[in-house]
Amino acid sequence: MDQPLILALDQGTTSTRAILFAADGQPLAEAGAPLQQHYPQDGWVEHDAEEIFEASVRVLKAAVAKAGRTLAEVAAIGITNQRETLVVWEKATGRPIHKAIVWQDRRTEAMCVRLRDAGHERRVTEITGLLLDPYFSGTKLAWLLDNVAGAREAAAGELLAGTIDAWVIWKLTGGKVHATDATNASRTLLYDIRAGRWSAEMGGMLGVPLDLLPEVRDCAGDFGETDAAILGRAIPIRGVAGDQQAALMGQGCIRPGEMKATYGTGCFMLINTGEAAPVSGARLLTTVAARVAGRTTYALEGAIFIAGAAIQWLGEGLGIEGGPRAAEALAMGARDDLPVVLVPAFTGQGAPWWDANARGAIFGLTRDAGRPEIARAAFDACALQTRDLIEAMRADAPQAFKGQVELRIDGGMSRSPWFSQRLADLTGIGVCRATYQETTALGAALFAGLGAGIYRDMEEAAAARPATESYRPLMPVDPRERAYARWLDAVNRVGTI
Repeated sequence: MDQPLILALDQGTTSTRAILFAADGQPLAEAGAPLQQHYPQDGWVEHDAEEIFEASVRVLKAAVAKAGRTLAEVAAIGITNQRETLVVWEKATGRPIHKAIVWQDRRTEAMCVRLRDAGHERRVTEITGLLLDPYFSGTKLAWLLDNVAGAREAAAGELLAGTIDAWVIWKLTGGKVHATDATNASRTLLYDIRAGRWSAEMGGMLGVPLDLLPEVRDCAGDFGETDAAILGRAIPIRGVAGDQQAALMGQGCIRPGEMKATYGTGCFMLINTGEAAPVSGARLLTTVAARVAGRTTYALEGAIFIAGAAIQWLGEGLGIEGGPRAAEALAMGARDDLPVVLVPAFTGQGAPWWDANARGAIFGLTRDAGRPEIARAAFDACALQTRDLIEAMRADAPQAFKGQVELRIDGGMSRSPWFSQRLADLTGIGVCRATYQETTALGAALFAGLGAGIYRDMEEAAAARPATESYRPLMPVDPRERAYARWLDAVNRVGTI
């Protein structure tokens, strides 16, 4: 008997993709479309919400067609998305009142500074698990209400707001469902992560009426059906999660202490803390990992600003030709007795340092050191920043580190066996590299399969995660600790440059 089919929509920052999965997690076909970026002012980043929806429809149809299957065979749709990007639209017409403001956008920095200076950040963190930063959706919504003509007046009953998942769901269901899931809600600065509801206190602080916001549902839940006129058939939407939480699911990190890191331009790392929602002492983010059958689990999250971008810099900044493979080959030939340290703080330092004024620097150069040593230092910086996050998470949630700990990795850099081993050596923990990289889309499919009854529970869904290759630390403890001490010394110096 053929397995049930699940269609995942992965709406990202630079592209919109759909992947058709069998119930055992095997991908059958995928289709994608690039997403145009709009930069109206310095520090502003926008997307066309209508373009996102139109591309979503195209790729959903195309993925099924490429597999030689029909929409009638699709049991459910799962949606995952760029988390903090915000859309506001007219309830009557479905017309966005402005382009979507993207998570990278910094236009609300002044508002965040005012709220921080007024002493609100501690309370914000207590309620939402987040920091006062333009990264999140709440200040974006306040900006739109204050800067689009007539928006604040129309907010009372005429407008709807939501992250990209809510916008796509509303459009796919023909305006019948205005809903989001708990993971996306937890990235808005408007959601009380412990009470599990929109926060009137945060709405008042940001000047945002909560009536604009979507209903918050489980990640594996009922989000209605697609309008038959849009896809050609009504298909249940049964799973929704923000991209990093979807990847956490796709990596099978459903128990406390299980963690994953996705290495792209930067790196997002999350550790499942179970039903405990710790308040971070290292300014990590506390976020909803999943909500299934009304049960909420949490995660600590840290972001590394520069990961793969450091390898890209080797080509663009140092003229090392041949791309990442050439840089890796060079790094593999570096001398162990020339311990160069690169701190890639090109745009400041992310978690747990949070130093916006820090800038990149290279330490330990001698006449004998050269490109191989600098290249290896760039790869090592990714591993050492990962250890920074591991140590911060260990301090914030020690109970999650009981027993054997391993790091599950995906993303571009994880394709390298050499880097995977280097990561294990410099962090001192086991590393499991996913052999299938599209864990974000897979996670959305697994949530949808759970919501559609294809899987009985989280454990059965997580069993469909991709095969992995394991790496254990081979570097002795003493050189590992010396390398980390050099790194910490270098990081402490870059803030003064």
